[in-house]
Amino acid sequence: MKLFVEGRKNVFEVLQTKIAPEDKTLWFHCASLGEFEQGLPIIEGVKSRFPDYKIVITFYSPSGFEVKKNDPVGDAIVYLPIDTKKNVNEFLRLVHPSMAIFVKYEFWPNYLLELKKKNIPILLVSGLFRKNQVFFKSHGSFMRRALKSFEHFFVQDTNSERLLTSIGFENITVSGDTRFDRVSHQIENDNTLPFAESFVKDSLCVVCGSTWPEDEAVLIPFIQETSQDVKFIFAPHIIDRDTIDAFRSKLGVPSVLFSENKSNATDSRVLIVDAIGYLTRLYSYADVAYIGGAMGNTGLHNILEAATFGVPVIIGNNFEKFPEAKRLQQLAGLFSVSNSDEASTILKKLLTEEKFRRQTGMISGHFVNSKTGATKIIMNYIVRLHGDRLV
Repeated sequence: MKLFVEGRKNVFEVLQTKIAPEDKTLWFHCASLGEFEQGLPIIEGVKSRFPDYKIVITFYSPSGFEVKKNDPVGDAIVYLPIDTKKNVNEFLRLVHPSMAIFVKYEFWPNYLLELKKKNIPILLVSGLFRKNQVFFKSHGSFMRRALKSFEHFFVQDTNSERLLTSIGFENITVSGDTRFDRVSHQIENDNTLPFAESFVKDSLCVVCGSTWPEDEAVLIPFIQETSQDVKFIFAPHIIDRDTIDAFRSKLGVPSVLFSENKSNATDSRVLIVDAIGYLTRLYSYADVAYIGGAMGNTGLHNILEAATFGVPVIIGNNFEKFPEAKRLQQLAGLFSVSNSDEASTILKKLLTEEKFRRQTGMISGHFVNSKTGATKIIMNYIVRLHGDRLV
């Protein structure tokens, strides 16, 4: 909350410094880190196609801004000022965007209505709608009016299309999720991490990404009981020392921190990466991946970053809002567990049965490859309808 409040105090000063009145700009809004990753293929696409434009990126959440505030992809990266008419007018005066692109969700009515009033086109990309949202309720007329500000909706699935159609919208394209495009290119990069290579060596490896304490609790019994030559790499969502110390004290097996002297890393069964920026590449070392967030109520983290490397995925049981996880489970490339017994059972099966592990991993990899293409659809629309105006 402190970051949320303090980070917004100097937004307008930052924008004045980085955006001149004569600059041409394109504005992207992302709620948090996950939405930034979804928006990144489009951001990179417009930077390449319209190099004379400055890119302004706003975040609502500190968990997105604090990680990406210095990312070179944006010319100005700031918190989104709270949605008051005064803030909106000042923000739009300073940014004066030629186009606004919102990623997935977050519909701020004052921003949307003022953008519409100024005839600034607004696109929603990788949109995802659910029937319990206010737009689809009898009392949601004000928010439905705000939705009318969008020039076009690029949504992830046909359910979102049906919901929007039910309240009178027709400017919809089912383009899919741009995250598939983002992660599909990861395997083409150099994913080498020498510290992970020396830790894993010839052992099987389980990479546990973006875990919370409730995720770790269901994994600890298997780590303690397994006699196999298996290494575990944890990249926790929270990396403060007290939280990590509490986790290590419960492990009961030798562990090492990334930040420690790594000379004894090969003698440890668990490596805890207490730093950010490594997780995507760590998945390249995985034989099995456990993705955190769905064992509690914090929200499932990105399963596609692991799936693109062709590895089986294990998650918790609270993932109703994540269609990509539901679909991969239906295809048998993902396994949901609700307790430590279930986690131990599927981990044991995946680690002891190589054929089963390879088959399920292949399903994950094919799933990602089959869902790419959203970025191309969206970029074609931008260039076709707005290319002449944005040159």
